Amino acid sequence: MKRKALLFFIFYFSFFTYCIGQGTKTTRAKQLHARDSIMAVSILNLDSAMVFVHGGTFGMGLPDSSDVEGSDPFKPQHKVTVKSFYMLKTHVTQALWYSVMDSNPSFHIDCYTCPVENVSWYEAQQFIEKLNKIKKGHYRLPTEAEYEYAARGGNRSHKYKYSGNDDIKEVGWFEDNSTMSSHPVGMLKPNELGLVDMSGNVWEWCSDWYEMYYYKVSPADNPKGPANGIKRVLRGGTWMSLDEGCMVTARGAIEPNYKDKFIGFRIVRDP
Repeated sequence: MKRKALLFFIFYFSFFTYCIGQGTKTTRAKQLHARDSIMAVSILNLDSAMVFVHGGTFGMGLPDSSDVEGSDPFKPQHKVTVKSFYMLKTHVTQALWYSVMDSNPSFHIDCYTCPVENVSWYEAQQFIEKLNKIKKGHYRLPTEAEYEYAARGGNRSHKYKYSGNDDIKEVGWFEDNSTMSSHPVGMLKPNELGLVDMSGNVWEWCSDWYEMYYYKVSPADNPKGPANGIKRVLRGGTWMSLDEGCMVTARGAIEPNYKDKFIGFRIVRDP
């Protein structure tokens, strides 16, 4: 009798384990199918996800009268003119990165509509190089001036403090509302141009070398930053930033080989 009970237990346990395994395989297969679908859409519809930013002239930086703490690198406000360009509506997502690089470096994994992060400036350049071969285009990182101009809303700007609103909770994931994590792109309101997440979520690499007081010597026409440097510019703020760090004028910088869960990027394309 004991032998029969033991055999029954072994059979039942084996069958139960098999069913769990099959269920796990089915769930995983569905997850992979969903991932592959998102990846395909991301790369095929890339150009339709680019927003046209009509060139123009704007006051870049903060006025000298501003009393924002630690804002000296954001000053002085100076006139800058940028040419027209296309900018990706969102951060480069994990799905888009995966579709080009066949990998996912992000800390916050299995969220393919979230920004790719943990990417160095050099790795962003590798992604762009491969993307240009695939799409036969000329994608690149934005300059710092292009980024601020677009974040402000371009020639449709309402002069908001953050990208799209004076209330950051309407447009950006930051320390107070992020629950200490990045979020899927496009969940909050866009700015005047239809661009999303340009305040908060993850920092974004720009093409420029960083110089703290570059604004004092910056050319007025399509500036591209200093000729050399140690750090590259970061813009937009991140999910762990204070609200001041997500202002359209806020600047950051770090060495181009550095990467962590707070840093991603978006791309632009010339007309």
